[in-house]
Amino acid sequence: MLNQFSRTQLLLGQESMGKLKNSRVAVFGIGGVGGYVCEALVRSGIQNFDLIDDDLVCLTNLNRQIHATLQTVGKHKVDVMAERMKTINPKVNIQVHKCFFLPENAHTFDFSQYDYVVDAIDTVSAKIEIVLKAQENKVTVISSMGAGNKLDPSRFKVADIYKTEMDPLARVMRRELKKRRVKRLKVVYSNEKPIRPLEDMSISCRAHCICPAGAEIKCTDRRDIPGSTAFVPAAAGLLIASEVVKDLCEK
Repeated sequence: MLNQFSRTQLLLGQESMGKLKNSRVAVFGIGGVGGYVCEALVRSGIQNFDLIDDDLVCLTNLNRQIHATLQTVGKHKVDVMAERMKTINPKVNIQVHKCFFLPENAHTFDFSQYDYVVDAIDTVSAKIEIVLKAQENKVTVISSMGAGNKLDPSRFKVADIYKTEMDPLARVMRRELKKRRVKRLKVVYSNEKPIRPLEDMSISCRAHCICPAGAEIKCTDRRDIPGSTAFVPAAAGLLIASEVVKDLCEK
């Protein structure tokens, strides 16, 4: 029967579409990268999701996050992303978790329930814990490396973490995962050298913080505030989504 996923089925086939429909994907981090992951996956026919993030949409998110509009500023990212996904497929089953995933609360997540895990957060300790929990439960996981301070979306690649280069976040992850004897991890990373953001105090979040009231973590709490574009995080997110679809269809 003709439906919103028919054009995808022409390429993947009915059996693969059934696999996608019945898969459960957890996306940790619903920001510039994670939002595009969710967008592409729900448009690909995946019907079961867990969205994990405690952040609120900020005005500064509008330049790169697909769920960020003037109407959604101040709302929970998981809520606005879930609402958007349901307008694409009303049958989608979404569990929202309004929290930041940390090693301290990792025990509250049952990774054995997931068919695929997407790590789209930027805290190293949390990223490592996601990888460890996923591998412990034999769940496929893909991790996003740095998307900030980059301008060239064509420089993103899919690789094992130990074959990455130029990415500062990947360098730290390699070191920490090696300590924990993690032998492999699929990642999406850019080999573009990061650009140093301009020091313009007239538009500095540190000098003019506009984080929504109630935000758990404010931009002024961050050590560095990266520059970003509309197309670089999107490219990373779409590349991750393509790997998720491919891997689930091959199971």
